Amino acid sequence: MPHLILGGTGTVGSVVVRGLLAKGENVRVLTRSAERAKHLPAGATAVIADLDDPETYPRAFTNDIDGVFLLNAVSTAELNQGLAAVVESKRAGARRIVHLSVQEAEADPTLPHFVSKTLIEAAIKASGIPYTILRPNNFFQNDVWFLEAITKYGVYPQPIGGKGISRVDVRDIADAAVNAFTKPGHENRTYTLVGPDPLTGDDVASAWAKALGRDVRYGGDDLVAWAAAQKSYGMPGWMVYDFGLMYAMFHAKGWKATPAMLEETRTAIGGEPRRYADYVAETAATLTTT
Repeated sequence: MPHLILGGTGTVGSVVVRGLLAKGENVRVLTRSAERAKHLPAGATAVIADLDDPETYPRAFTNDIDGVFLLNAVSTAELNQGLAAVVESKRAGARRIVHLSVQEAEADPTLPHFVSKTLIEAAIKASGIPYTILRPNNFFQNDVWFLEAITKYGVYPQPIGGKGISRVDVRDIADAAVNAFTKPGHENRTYTLVGPDPLTGDDVASAWAKALGRDVRYGGDDLVAWAAAQKSYGMPGWMVYDFGLMYAMFHAKGWKATPAMLEETRTAIGGEPRRYADYVAETAATLTTT
């Protein structure tokens, strides 16, 4: 029976797709884009559908699906899309849901995309479908968005603050999802997914400086300047506002892992989480060879 992957062409979902295929699993990917469907890895089947269009739901949520990987991109429709996916998964008789949420989603009820995650989690639990909820910290791979600033201007611009956040590798998130689909013992569990090292803005800049062999400085914590820059690059105003609230939370409280969170991560992925310095070194090596 196939697994239906929502968000399967994005940063996390694409790695989940490859991980499931490597295990010999049957994989379908819901995508709105026929063009993106052309670039799916061999063995994955595309289903062209849109969570904003109920008429397309029957194409994706068929009664032969086993598991659903539920990843809703941050958007103004995130909650509606997530709830629709839960309802349709239940209607189709899905045997499990693996949901990508966020670390301590209930930590700040003023953060729109955090609140969306908590409500989707509640809907999943109420559905009666066996579930695994994954709650990751900030992704290492978000740094791909900042490579031009890092390499051309020697600046790391993500304003994560000085308290420390326990960033996590997307490959660890994917490992946790694949394990939840293919191994017993993860049913009706919630796992926080974190990296082993709390990182400040200065720590991140230093890691890039070391890997690239050049000066890289942290861009600082001025969220007004950050917001103006993001708007000039075309980030929608609602997203600037939402992310700005999140970064303000990082500045005030940090987003560090507890020992219990690290143990949850080890259980979910079946080993030790990857380190940020290793990710940076790997990425920097690809930049010097291309």
